[in-house]
Amino acid sequence: MILSKFVDELPILPVLKPRWKDSCHTYYEVNMTEFKQSLHSELNDTTVWGYEGSYPGPTIEVESGEKVFIKWINNLPAKHLLPVDYTVHGAHLDVPEVRTVVHVHGASVEPESDGYPEAWFTKGFEQVGPYFTKKVYRYDNYMRACTLWYHDHALGITRLNVYAGLAGYFLVRDQQERLLNLPCGQYEIPLIIQDKSFNEDGSLYYPRQPDKPVPELETSVIPEFIGDTILVNGKVWPYLKVEPRKYRFRLLNASNTRFYRIKLDSGQLIYQIGTDGGLMEYPIGVKEIMLAPSERADVIIDFTNLEGKNIIMTNDAPAPFPSGVAPNPNTVGTLMQFRVTLPLSSIDTSVIPSYMGPLPKLREQSASKIRYLTLDDITDQYGREFMLLDGKRWDAPITENPKLGSTEIWHLINLTTDTHPIHVHLIDFQILDRRAFDVERFKKERVIHYTGPSIPPEPFERGLKDTVRANPNQVTRIIMNFDSYTGLYVWHCHILEHEDYEMMRPFVVIR
Repeated sequence: MILSKFVDELPILPVLKPRWKDSCHTYYEVNMTEFKQSLHSELNDTTVWGYEGSYPGPTIEVESGEKVFIKWINNLPAKHLLPVDYTVHGAHLDVPEVRTVVHVHGASVEPESDGYPEAWFTKGFEQVGPYFTKKVYRYDNYMRACTLWYHDHALGITRLNVYAGLAGYFLVRDQQERLLNLPCGQYEIPLIIQDKSFNEDGSLYYPRQPDKPVPELETSVIPEFIGDTILVNGKVWPYLKVEPRKYRFRLLNASNTRFYRIKLDSGQLIYQIGTDGGLMEYPIGVKEIMLAPSERADVIIDFTNLEGKNIIMTNDAPAPFPSGVAPNPNTVGTLMQFRVTLPLSSIDTSVIPSYMGPLPKLREQSASKIRYLTLDDITDQYGREFMLLDGKRWDAPITENPKLGSTEIWHLINLTTDTHPIHVHLIDFQILDRRAFDVERFKKERVIHYTGPSIPPEPFERGLKDTVRANPNQVTRIIMNFDSYTGLYVWHCHILEHEDYEMMRPFVVIR
């Protein structure tokens, strides 16, 4: 079913109002419910899940250092919207079918409020997971201005809950960012990009079985999900009318599996000002930006002197990445359209700053621990391929236990044929480099034999990151300082089908 492009306007995501606010605290309540929403004017309304009655959820905006309390409330039905595989860890028949727990992705937060995958809860908190400790989460937001997002993280069904619609933006603001005079107000627009597929009746399609079905199972987890339709802010191939001036866009890849290599068909530069963890030192003008699932880019697009033009934001990343098929330019190769048709409402005094502030580099010499961690694929008893971190399943004993205040370097040794977006909770890291190595020799001897030079991070990755692309046949090195909280967190692949089927591990920060 092919839907027409650029017939629906881009939805501007609402900003959530707190229930209560004083000089010391801010309190929100956020309900998760099932409802119908129009995702394209040629489709019947689609049943989705969302926060506060909207998919994607409303944007939560906080100030750096503001103490924020959020009660996340599950008001979802007892039956899942999508097919559940009960053979997946954490999703067996001994737990409720619908359960949720919210993770603010990229937040530095106490462990009890991080959304640990086994801290799930059901409707009315009637049943809770073994690690559930509190109904109201606390976010101290000791972070610089940055682009975060919140989404579901329940063990074994994250891929289904996020695909059903449980995702939204969480923006941290600060005074330093305000002083830069970036485009703001109606000229700052968050864009959540996802791929989906639909049934004829407009309902969400998610496969019950992989391409090679597993005859013993009615429903089986799939190795990855690749949709045939692109949505931005919950609309299929929308358009946005803009004025001939500068706009700031926060780009988020909230897809389960799909990567995006984003360009403008006008050939003009995109000015990137920030990465996952906030503003970069200097803006860069780039022709393309690569976003793996959960990565963000903060960009400025300048529509000055383009009156009357239509500009299409395109994607040419293969799916699955990097060895899958190139996207069809007429469908998933297109994200959305900008129409420079609005009159200029006032003179554009916003700027693309030449310098945005210091970003101290972590020195390799400061690392007290170096870890070598493999990304592996193996097969299960049904012959299905599944992925592991460092050869270990989710419930194996914890082996990563960084000390509070210490700096570590992690070597991510990719032995698979996929690029894995590796996300580490709690901290931001910096990418040191990537380097080709002999995979077959490593599998035999367990020794890294490099076959190429050290490749520095791409220009659009040179900032604070919480997710990194670990490419096949490469060792990716990241450096990070565990300087905020102690306790239990997780690190995982952010391809949600991989995360749900064992490619996730706990780690604990110790005193």
